[in-house]
Amino acid sequence: MTAEVKTIRTTYREAVRAAIREAMQYDTRVFLMGEDVGRYGGCFAVSKGLLEEFGPDRIRDTPLSESAFVGAGIGAALGGMRPIVEIMTVNFSLLALDQIVNNAATILHMSGGQFNIPLVIRMTTGAGRQLAAQHSHSLEGWYAHIPGIKVLTPATLEDARGMLWTALQDPDPVLIFEHGGLYNMEGDLAADAGAVEIAHAAVRRAGTDVSLITYGGSLGKTLQAAEELAGKGISAEVIDLRTLRPLDTAAIIDSVTRTHRAIIIDEGWRTGSIAAEISACIMEQAFYELDVPVARICSAEVPMPYPKHLEDAALPQPAVIVETACRMVGSHG
Repeated sequence: MTAEVKTIRTTYREAVRAAIREAMQYDTRVFLMGEDVGRYGGCFAVSKGLLEEFGPDRIRDTPLSESAFVGAGIGAALGGMRPIVEIMTVNFSLLALDQIVNNAATILHMSGGQFNIPLVIRMTTGAGRQLAAQHSHSLEGWYAHIPGIKVLTPATLEDARGMLWTALQDPDPVLIFEHGGLYNMEGDLAADAGAVEIAHAAVRRAGTDVSLITYGGSLGKTLQAAEELAGKGISAEVIDLRTLRPLDTAAIIDSVTRTHRAIIIDEGWRTGSIAAEISACIMEQAFYELDVPVARICSAEVPMPYPKHLEDAALPQPAVIVETACRMVGSHG
């Protein structure tokens, strides 16, 4: 008889908070810094209550200067601390691009292996909340281009809860992209949930007819599309990439070898996207396994609109995934 797994009802936001709290309880070197993470409780309420629990030395409100506090995080990591730096949105991370790309990602190499940067940077990404063009883009694919960092995209409660501790154990910089549309996502999480590995993609739904490859905020839409496709007699396999750098190409190729069709769903722009990288990997490693060309479903190539109907039209949606899969499978069934 197997023991019953105890679960708790929680949200993505609360899972991230629990991960931060546990890390700070376990390791006194861990601290959180960023804009409004203290008294305000975080712009997305992720750090609410942590200032009262851990005090201002470990929950540090910073000035509105991403370059300054990311640089301070790099210095703290060099000094033996384990900083978690929160950047409000991925768009604002561009103000710290020099620190992330020219310093955090390169110091190990430029020091001849003498200095690691065990820095974790969390930031909100993605659209769907009517926050317009300066708060809504998905730029994680840009960072996946950069050697020297890892790029994580937790899409489930388990990954929201478990990726942080694993990232904090990494000797090199890790960027965690939390999709803003997921913070209110509610579900059951094992009461003893803890660290998860970050090296592999996950099959979230097995299938035989087409591989739907996605990550982050698009996972829910993709699973919804797979359910609709099942009603039409099409068996869709859903791959959650989980990590964009390093990319688990073996899992992608394994899935495509089974289904012989691939659709990549990516909230980033199509041009120069992570979807383009995945498509190239499939063409290089599994070309003769394909029955039809790889398809990509990405955001419209415009600054993200503010009106809801235009924002919805600019983003990948389940109906487009279903239509694309039906056309792909139906014409070569």
